[in-house]
Amino acid sequence: MKNTASLRAEPGRLDGDTPTMRLFSLLEVIAEKDETFSLQSLVEETGLPKPTLHRMLQQLESEGMLQREGDGRHYSTGVRLRRLAENLLLNSTTHGARHVVLRQLVEEVGESCNITAFSGSEVMYLDRLESPAPLRFYLQPGSRVPVHCSATGKLFLAQMTPAQRRRLLAHVPLEKFTANTITDFDALEREIEEVKRNGYALDNEEFLPGLQCIGVLVPSEGRHCNMGLAIQAPIMRFPREKALSFLPALERAAEALASIERSGAAERRRHEA
Repeated sequence: MKNTASLRAEPGRLDGDTPTMRLFSLLEVIAEKDETFSLQSLVEETGLPKPTLHRMLQQLESEGMLQREGDGRHYSTGVRLRRLAENLLLNSTTHGARHVVLRQLVEEVGESCNITAFSGSEVMYLDRLESPAPLRFYLQPGSRVPVHCSATGKLFLAQMTPAQRRRLLAHVPLEKFTANTITDFDALEREIEEVKRNGYALDNEEFLPGLQCIGVLVPSEGRHCNMGLAIQAPIMRFPREKALSFLPALERAAEALASIERSGAAERRRHEA
């Protein structure tokens, strides 16, 4: 990994007079992980002395950037670090460009659309525009919905291994919101397998009665994507067949969002060079 390589290649950067940057460099390594990690795994990955890493992890844990898992040996991202990541997504310099794409999609399909991100065990709305139609569901940017009963939530789950999903959902009750909510882990696994085959996901009145939703992931250069795009509407005017007919427009908008993210990443690399 790029960050790990930089840690190994520049040990002085972690052992010198800039403790803040040493901690930041470690957070860069941690941010690339999609599962819990231990002190020993970081020692093996970075080549840094165990006492040094132990001290750094203690500092990050005490500030809420990391949290200790139930076994006492493994760590995961803390609430404060997740909130930092969420605020960056909500208020980034690309927000305006993303909003334009979202507005164009709403104008094309005539229904409410939103951009989402995976946060902890929930789906967070990064941006949302409501339909001009008189009957609609109001959900504001920053709102959170359960991962197991939202379209993009299923897509985020589909990127994980079954073991990762089970570990995540073991601490998150599959709460029943409607008669259609999937509350059985094995049934959810079957649903996720279908999502993986299709490349899109539906929320068929699983979170709110009368609400249909179709979602896709925004293509990413990385291994996993943490941005989704969805259309939501009352099922009386947005049955499954109509939702599926909007899939090409949804995919075009997702690719436009991916282009914005790639441009932003390229710009940041130029500034860092």
